[in-house]
Amino acid sequence: MIKLTTDLRETVIAIAQDAAAAIMGVYATAFEIELKSDRSPVTAADRAANDVIERGLAQLTPDLPILSEESALVPWEVRQHWGAYWLVDPLDGTREFVKRNDEFSVNIALIYQGAPAFGVVLAPVTGVIWHAMRGELAYRREGMHDSVLRARAPAQPPLRVAASRSHRSPETESLLARMGDIEVIAQGSSLKFCRLAEGTLDVYPRLGPTAEWDTAAGQCVLHAAGGAVLSAATGKPFRYNRRETLLNGDFIALGDTRLPWRSWMPD
Repeated sequence: MIKLTTDLRETVIAIAQDAAAAIMGVYATAFEIELKSDRSPVTAADRAANDVIERGLAQLTPDLPILSEESALVPWEVRQHWGAYWLVDPLDGTREFVKRNDEFSVNIALIYQGAPAFGVVLAPVTGVIWHAMRGELAYRREGMHDSVLRARAPAQPPLRVAASRSHRSPETESLLARMGDIEVIAQGSSLKFCRLAEGTLDVYPRLGPTAEWDTAAGQCVLHAAGGAVLSAATGKPFRYNRRETLLNGDFIALGDTRLPWRSWMPD
């Protein structure tokens, strides 16, 4: 296992900042939008950020594999033997990027034995960084200052519930109706996990597909802040690279893990 050090943390944060600069360079232009085979959008910003991150991580840890949304997927026959690897979403929230609503992020996570050991989420528009190492505290960085994050517990009504701007399904609407006294707050990308870690949101339910690179870095930050990202099927924290598919099942992210989330879920 790679040793989690201050130098490693700061180097990965610097790589994320370089990726954010590449993203903002494209954001300022009349960029073109392409569609992948799954009909999801991709832009030059996704590719530019991916190049920066893969190049930087390969120099930092040449022996560790990198799995990124924008790079060729690695066969399960290869991935199943990985003990540690980097899991990257170079531009999480491409739909938000295309809409120019500023709610997109850079996600970099180090996965060790199936769980996030280190995570960085960076908001390119503001430059704010959220980061955490497993077993330590979670932090929000603005400029040169780090502040400690704690999720809000106990959560008090009205619960502040994050809902995706681009992926809200009828099932999610039904779940929201069962939660009682709530305030629904639209928020894009993995920034939802960060706001839970800050205590400005309480719950983020997601009924529908996400990929493992969408959740890993945010899960690391939220868990270190006292919250959790739980599988709706098992009630346990997400594990990574444990199956051939890279798609997550339904989940709920909580700032206060004592909330009665099972009673909100569909039968």
